[in-house]
Amino acid sequence: MTRPHLRELYAASELSKTASFTALCIWDTPAMPASTEYPPFRLGESRFDQGSFYGRLRHFLDVIDPRTLFVSEKRFNECMNLLDQFKNGSLPPGVTNVQLWEAQKIKQAIIHPDTGEKIPMPFRMSGFVPFGTPVVVGLLLPNQTFASTIFWQWLNQSHNACVNYCNRNATKPTPMSTFFQGYLGAVSSAVTIAVGLNLLVKRAEHFSPATRILVQRFIPFPAVASANVCNVLLMRHTELSEGISVLDDKGNVVGTSKMAARHALMETSLTRVVLPMPVLLLPPLIMAILERCVQLCVCVCV
Repeated sequence: MTRPHLRELYAASELSKTASFTALCIWDTPAMPASTEYPPFRLGESRFDQGSFYGRLRHFLDVIDPRTLFVSEKRFNECMNLLDQFKNGSLPPGVTNVQLWEAQKIKQAIIHPDTGEKIPMPFRMSGFVPFGTPVVVGLLLPNQTFASTIFWQWLNQSHNACVNYCNRNATKPTPMSTFFQGYLGAVSSAVTIAVGLNLLVKRAEHFSPATRILVQRFIPFPAVASANVCNVLLMRHTELSEGISVLDDKGNVVGTSKMAARHALMETSLTRVVLPMPVLLLPPLIMAILERCVQLCVCVCV
């Protein structure tokens, strides 16, 4: 899978912060032989087998590796020079496949493949987990006021919008108004649903204080999920009327299809609803269970 496909996948999974847990497991696995891990270098291609699920997983974990955030300017320039030498057929003797693959990994993590410009650190794919995780923590903070609820929802959607824009497909120019429309729609829907649900919960007289607190912990999920779907529809609604390109098994465009566009938008919207579930539903659920266990232990001890 090439880098442009990665950017399209990100547009369908802006809350992929949960991948960090899988990434830690993969990065900590025992090293495989270099001949297996680093095949003969291919410029612009993935070093993992894209015909298997595991290969695609390794490819994406390689791209979001946060260690590339700490690459120095000197190291970056060395990687760029090495890739230029490979392209021009003037590689110095002794350069290995490992060095070439690592150089390409660093370049793809920092440089936009279409514009050739550096992507700001907080908005790189490799920076999405470390810079986005604090935002998720803010969304899940207990006993939030209306002001803090609005702030964290706005910050989350603003960060997502910046990452979307900086990793956009720039092969076809997209009006800035389209991004702004999607951003406003996402922020408006997230804030409206989060504040509205908080108001409903606080006014629910039949809820006990403990139940009210428990329900409030799950409010960020419907707010974020609805904002994600709204963003998809506003950013890509023209595809429903114009259709999207259909490719054959060799990658050649054979036409456009409105049915394929509807199918793609439905799958993308569903993905944006499902992906936030682990990071926004599991922590409140685990905390509720732990609090219940603590209460039971206290009662037993007393």
